[in-house]
Amino acid sequence: MSHTHHTVKHVHAPSRASQPTAAQSGIHVAVIMDGNGRWANARGRPRTAGHIAGARVVRRIVEAAPDCGIGMLTLYAFSADNWARPSREVALLMRLFRRYLVAETDRCVTNDVRMRIIGRRDRIPAELLRAIRAAEDATKHGTRLDLRIAVDYSARDSLVRAAERLKGQPSITREDLSRTMGEVDHWDGECRDVDLLIRTGGEQRLSDFLLWECAYAELYFTDRRWPDFTPADLEHAVQVFHSRERRFGAVPEAAAG
Repeated sequence: MSHTHHTVKHVHAPSRASQPTAAQSGIHVAVIMDGNGRWANARGRPRTAGHIAGARVVRRIVEAAPDCGIGMLTLYAFSADNWARPSREVALLMRLFRRYLVAETDRCVTNDVRMRIIGRRDRIPAELLRAIRAAEDATKHGTRLDLRIAVDYSARDSLVRAAERLKGQPSITREDLSRTMGEVDHWDGECRDVDLLIRTGGEQRLSDFLLWECAYAELYFTDRRWPDFTPADLEHAVQVFHSRERRFGAVPEAAAG
């Protein structure tokens, strides 16, 4: 189990057009919310009970994120591979996600949170798709936190689809690929690198999540399963992140001298 830390800064600005907003100036934290099913099984309950408990945790973590100096929070809710799960579980997850969007949209507006759903949309049920569009439209002016929820998401598929769209160009820069990956995943903002990746549930792998954006991310793994993850756990992970030295391949000045 590895752990991560840096300095928290809070910036509140009137608009994205002038000085940086809190969302733009805070760090980018990505979370693989793992362990819902095992949490439920350990309590003799169906896996679906774990997903319901996990959804309640999302609300608390989203509310706590800005005070931890987080400007962008990307949550891995449903991967492209999750379609292979039992159909009843998939159906419940889709209903649960739609219920979350409907229930949380007003709260996001009140808390100045901009919500976007990233990933494919051609396989998502029509009712959920309508809820996604309504939530995104209602929260589009949020400046305190960029909340991105990954649904039917695969980083490898994003890379392939972006490369296909750029095919035929005489040259392709990293910026071109990064921007196009955002476009194919329905993200219209800056495709920011991940500063800190948190995975709950005890596993230590990326599971096809934000592979491009996590090139230099600090990784924080915890055995705590997602339904037990608290705002205090999030704050600790950010503190660990701020305690680490990030060199991005360079040599520290003291060592270089």
